[in-house]
Amino acid sequence: MVIKVLPFVLLGVVAVSSLANAASNLPPLKAARWVNSPPLTPETLRGKVVLVDFWEYTCVNWIRTAPYVKAWNSDYGSLGLVVIGVHAPEFEFGKRAENIDRGIRDHGLTYPIAIDNQFAIWRAFGNDAWPAKYLFDGNGRLVKRWAGEGRYDEIESEIRRLLTAANPGVQLPATTHEATAFARSGQPSYVGITNETYIGADRRDPGVVTLKGDWHTDRQYVELKKGNGEIVLPFTAAEVNLVMQPGRSGRAAVSVLLDGKPVGEARGMDVGADGVARFDRSGMIRLVAGAPRRRHVLTLSSSDAGLRAYVFTFGP
Repeated sequence: MVIKVLPFVLLGVVAVSSLANAASNLPPLKAARWVNSPPLTPETLRGKVVLVDFWEYTCVNWIRTAPYVKAWNSDYGSLGLVVIGVHAPEFEFGKRAENIDRGIRDHGLTYPIAIDNQFAIWRAFGNDAWPAKYLFDGNGRLVKRWAGEGRYDEIESEIRRLLTAANPGVQLPATTHEATAFARSGQPSYVGITNETYIGADRRDPGVVTLKGDWHTDRQYVELKKGNGEIVLPFTAAEVNLVMQPGRSGRAAVSVLLDGKPVGEARGMDVGADGVARFDRSGMIRLVAGAPRRRHVLTLSSSDAGLRAYVFTFGP
């Protein structure tokens, strides 16, 4: 997939990116604030193997990588590895502390998180993707960069190699279950899957999404003004997610139809047995999971004034 201009979500990609534009040494981490840690600096991290993970809490591609990052932190954190998550927001609501902190809690992140609302760390690294991982050795030198999903077995192998080089006597545990399972199964294919689909005026592809009802179109999102509104989207995938915000009440209910019928057994984890997604957070809502991988039509309906929809993402 072609690398897009900042900011963007790198969807369904497995890549080892060029280091040409990346910082060759761990740069200063000038965060707006830190979560789970006091401020960290290249000096305080000297002697540690450092994995910097650029993430965004609504990004499905990062969400799929999170179990591996958490496993590395758990298994190697006491053996010389420091995992640092750098949260850089794609949407305006992603700059709000209460939304970021809830995302950290919901995803169970216990390692240090640097909040990078102004993209200062992003620019210092020369970064251009979510998710992106940078691995530094004990001397603060960049060893490798990975963008997108996949290569988890390779990343863990590099972590283990650097930990052993930094401390030749270290006794490493067995490779994590997550990376071992990935090495057996490999990355699922995204061939033929619908690309991420933005709904706001800045990045909407004309004619892809149909809006019914009284909607206001803004730069990043569409917002239901009043009455009942529908969003209709043809797609090819087994999984569908949509980044949404509830309206003024702080809660929203969205009915999900797949091919004109209640979503049923193909419902995502945020949809109840009645086919309604109910949520009280600004984030990625899982709508469809395990549908037959073919052409479908998704219809979402709600009467919650102020409901905002940002971007659809898909999976195999």
